[in-house]
Amino acid sequence: MSERDITEGQLLLAEYQSVKDEQKARIGFRDNLLYVTLAVVAAVVAAAAQAEQTSMLLALPPVCVVLGWTYLVNDEKISAIGTYVRSDLAPRLAGLAQTEVAFRWETAHRGDRRRASRKVIQCGIDLLAFCVVPLAGLAVYWGGGQVGAGLLALSIVEALAAVGLGAQVVSYARRPVAVQPPAVTGGPPQGS
Repeated sequence: MSERDITEGQLLLAEYQSVKDEQKARIGFRDNLLYVTLAVVAAVVAAAAQAEQTSMLLALPPVCVVLGWTYLVNDEKISAIGTYVRSDLAPRLAGLAQTEVAFRWETAHRGDRRRASRKVIQCGIDLLAFCVVPLAGLAVYWGGGQVGAGLLALSIVEALAAVGLGAQVVSYARRPVAVQPPAVTGGPPQGS
C-alpha cells in the first residue's frame, strides 16, 4: 500500500465532514423556515385586516402546514445525522484511533440538565407557529360571519391538516431518532 492510498480513518473523517456540512445546511434552512412562516403570517393577517376579508385567513393553514412539515422533516434529518455520528461514525473512528471516544462534543452537549425543558419549549414554539396560528386564523374566519359552504368545507380540511401536523410535531418531539447502521457490503467477513 502506498502513502497515496486512502485509509479507512480518512474515509470516516471525510464522511463526518460531509454529514456535518449537511447538518449545518439543514439547521440554517430549518431555522429560516420559522422566520419565513412569521413573515407570511404577518403579511396574510395584514392583508386580511386591510381588505376586511376574513376569508383571506384561509391562506394561513396551507402555508403553515407546508412550512411546518418542511421544518419538521429537516429537524428529523438534523437529529438523525447527530445520532448517526454518535452511534456509528464516532465508535468506528475511535476504534481505528484506539481511543475511548471520538467527537466528544456530539455527546457532551446532550448532557445539559436543561435540555429536556428546551425540547418542551421548542415543541411548544413549533406548535404555536405552525399549528395554533393557522387554527386561530380559521377561528377568526368561522366567527366572521361570511362563511360559505364551499369555504367551510375547505376550512375544515385545513383544520384537520393543522391538527395532523400538530400530532406529528408532538410525536417527533417525544421519540428518539433511531438510525440503523449501514449494511456491510464487500470487504472481509465480519470477525476476521
